[in-house]
Amino acid sequence: MFHYMNKIKYFLVLCFLLAGNLAYTQNTLKGIYVVNTVSKIPVPDAFAQSEDLTFNASADENGFISFKNLPSSINKLNITRIGFEPKRIDLSTLIISGNSAIVYFDNKVSSLDEVKVLATANNGVFKTISDLDIHLRPINNSQEILRMVPGLFIGQHAGGGKAEQIFIRGFDIDHGTDINLTVDGMPVNMVSHAHGQGYADLHWLIPELIDKVNFNKGPYFANKGNFTTAGFVEFKTKDYLENNFLKVEGGQFNTYRTIVGINLLKPQGDRRNQSLYFAGEGSFTKGFFESPQDFSRFNGTLKYHGSISNNSTLTTTLTGFTSQWNASGQIPDRAVESGMVGFYGAIDDTEGGKTSRYNASIELLSNLNSGGAVRNQFFYSKYKFELYSNFTFFKEDPINGDQIRQREDRNIIGYNGSYKKEFLLGNIKTETKAGVQLRYDDVNDIELTRTKSRTFNINSIMLGDVNEFNAGAYWAQRFSVSKKLDITGALRVDYFTNKYNDQLAAEQLQSYSTIVSPKLNFNYRVNDKVQLYFYNGRGFHSNDTRVAVQQEGRKVLPPAYGTDFGGVFKIGKNLVLQSALWYLWLDQEFIYVGDEGIVEPGGQTKRYGFDLSARYEVINNLFADVDVSFANPRALDVPKSESFLPLSPRFSSVGGLTYRKQYGLNGSLRYRFMDDRPANEDNSTIANGYFVTDASINYTKKRWEAGIAIQNLFDVKWKETQFETESKLQNEPAPVSEIHFTPGTPFFARVSFTVFF
Repeated sequence: MFHYMNKIKYFLVLCFLLAGNLAYTQNTLKGIYVVNTVSKIPVPDAFAQSEDLTFNASADENGFISFKNLPSSINKLNITRIGFEPKRIDLSTLIISGNSAIVYFDNKVSSLDEVKVLATANNGVFKTISDLDIHLRPINNSQEILRMVPGLFIGQHAGGGKAEQIFIRGFDIDHGTDINLTVDGMPVNMVSHAHGQGYADLHWLIPELIDKVNFNKGPYFANKGNFTTAGFVEFKTKDYLENNFLKVEGGQFNTYRTIVGINLLKPQGDRRNQSLYFAGEGSFTKGFFESPQDFSRFNGTLKYHGSISNNSTLTTTLTGFTSQWNASGQIPDRAVESGMVGFYGAIDDTEGGKTSRYNASIELLSNLNSGGAVRNQFFYSKYKFELYSNFTFFKEDPINGDQIRQREDRNIIGYNGSYKKEFLLGNIKTETKAGVQLRYDDVNDIELTRTKSRTFNINSIMLGDVNEFNAGAYWAQRFSVSKKLDITGALRVDYFTNKYNDQLAAEQLQSYSTIVSPKLNFNYRVNDKVQLYFYNGRGFHSNDTRVAVQQEGRKVLPPAYGTDFGGVFKIGKNLVLQSALWYLWLDQEFIYVGDEGIVEPGGQTKRYGFDLSARYEVINNLFADVDVSFANPRALDVPKSESFLPLSPRFSSVGGLTYRKQYGLNGSLRYRFMDDRPANEDNSTIANGYFVTDASINYTKKRWEAGIAIQNLFDVKWKETQFETESKLQNEPAPVSEIHFTPGTPFFARVSFTVFF
């Protein structure tokens, strides 16, 4: 009997100790760090969820998942992240150190079988699609990353160094007027730019440093202000390099590129909590045009990311970029048809330009003891731009020609501050997101000048200094009304001060304007295979300061009203769909035509359409994807026969096959299709569509990778950008209005070799 009593006593003591350990875990464990098993690098956006769905949280950029709102009754969590093996953890078995524990995550090639529709208002409905694409498709350049946004097309028409033309949701966005682009919180779009409003040049972003791409469509997001009408794209660069690397590329048309990435701090410990790395890129190509492009670009990035205390993380970034190029510009159909120039020829081969941008950013993330998080970022950009173009040849000046120079010297100072906290309001889980965003642009000697062969200045059309200040504040409140329904209400207010010192007219003009943008979004999660959403919001894009001061603040912040109704669907084991019906209405806007130095009224417009994205795993490691976009863009208050919006896409599609493994052979075969579209208001001139196929194949080992990439695999002749332009060739008696185009890339192969060390 004594023997059995001892056993019972020891059993009770053991139970007491286990219960005590569990209670200790629940009371003292503030959270977990999710870490890559091999590299010890944090895994941001890892998603933790309890089996009863009462708790869910995402890891921050340090891989930390807070347990501030974890119910004491929960001791098991499922952790998932695309590109990693799912993991189920028992909190009572974790080894606690300093009120936290480390959970290691194993890499794997993504499989659609493991994907669950977990998107909420906190994540964005495209997050599943975005994460899949960034893990499945090879990265070739920053522009191709933009193409990952379903329905987004780009086109180059000035020699490679100029910002690309962007098309999405029935918009010819020009160079960025209706899409908000950022890199690590720093704005890419340039307000009141010498060439066009919202000009967004991404060439300073090194593609190998891109960690993830967040995007969404429509004016529904309170933390996104100016230019967020068609949507936004935000790039996040890597905080850590898994390995040092050296990559060299070479290809047709005398194309060369070298990129190096070096860790400057030696990794140590069970979890990498700080990093300092440098990356540099140099590239050159003569180009496929008959007149050499001689496009050169140099990029450098120095980035530190690290924990400076238990609750604070500091990130500092320095980048430098410079490029110069020659361009063949846009050539008229009649010049090619007559044999005056070839398909890849030029009328004025002295077009081109040079540009540079230097950025500095410092960002502090502070996790508060109350469970909230505060982020403060200050940034500065120094930017120079000089572009020579000739669109009309000899229409305005039959002797010297119509070449123009657009130039500016800009300083940008900015601040982003945000606060986020999740808490209970009665029995309802709610989350507050609030923030302040400040931006000041000081643009000196912004000019439009007529020139000849880049060297001879004929006359100045516009010359002045721009000072533009934008202060924005927002508040968004998300209510998890049930385990399935999220409702988010938000309000954003933006204030602008615009000042223009006209050096030619010797006068100073200024204006002040304000716009209020409410949002209301619904997310309904039917189950782990279906999520529906209904988004509504008001957004805007600002107009050029030189327009704002002329209008004395009236209608210089034209509102955009949008609605999206759609869903994300997991069908079977291997198919993920995202679809949306959408509508967008824009108020009257005044458009500054930088190439002419004039103001044109744009009028009211409406667009509606349908988007569909599909991702399908054919067999293990072989993935198929397709994005299809329909749009009906129209001008209002004009006769229906004259209501077409020039160059706005009506039907487009991208897709392909990707074979993806961690090691060994990888490859992809992809297509881009843009349908014919109106080139003018009455649809009497058509911009021809195109179908282009690209391919790539890589062989990957742990310490090296070799690859070949081919653009325009079938060597089709296509027009990448097209405009209806009235121009006059040197010997013509009168101007002619017709399609002018820049040819798309012919068959272009390049090889690469990368060493990891």
